[in-house]
Amino acid sequence: MRKKIIAGNWKMNKLPNETIEFIEELAPLIKNTENEVVICAPYIDLFYALLTVQGTNIKIGAQNMHFEEKGAYTGEVSGEMLKSIGVEYVIIGHSARRQYYDETDKAVNEKLKKALSIGLKPIVCVGENLEQRENGKAKEIVTTQTKLALEGINGENAKKTIIAYEPIWAIGTGKTATKEDANETIKWIREEIEKIYGKDIADCVIIQYGGSVKSTNAKDLFTMPDIDGGLIGGASLNAQEFANIINYNK
Repeated sequence: MRKKIIAGNWKMNKLPNETIEFIEELAPLIKNTENEVVICAPYIDLFYALLTVQGTNIKIGAQNMHFEEKGAYTGEVSGEMLKSIGVEYVIIGHSARRQYYDETDKAVNEKLKKALSIGLKPIVCVGENLEQRENGKAKEIVTTQTKLALEGINGENAKKTIIAYEPIWAIGTGKTATKEDANETIKWIREEIEKIYGKDIADCVIIQYGGSVKSTNAKDLFTMPDIDGGLIGGASLNAQEFANIINYNK
């Protein structure tokens, strides 16, 4: 049975002191959850977050990484750098990176290969925009992004790859895919993985939903058969709200 992974993507929010305060507030609220809890914080907060989560059940992730180990890449951070301080997870190919920084499917694939090679747990984002959804192209977009992200990845590493389905039209808009639509799209992604690797591996891959998830809809979404938790944006910035999402099954 696949476990639920509930990850918060803070985006460009919170200073180090706010990070410490948040984790200290969150930790006791979720200490009894059986779900995996991840906070993906800005680079500047990672070290403080890692110190503060010691002795808790909270894991720490980054929001991006470069696919090279080192070099003349001003402003970039390598996976090796993240790994060296104890980061466990990394988001790859978020729609904001694709949209604002022209991150390509090829770059996503290179980052995924690097993350897997050094033992980081990747959360690879896929998703369609509103025009693509309305034109009936959602399935084509998400399955193609999934296939290109996994190109050259073997089955064992595919099982270690978390996919986050995030419909771009539902990120930060207050709009949420219905639980049925979200589950159907995630099922398409799982079927694409099955085409590549077979059913046994496809059944092992954790696929999250992200897009205006909050405490009032988390249970409906996360109890659908193909949805394995969520990648949470704005609602992960409030400790009580994030705790309520994590504890959706309590």
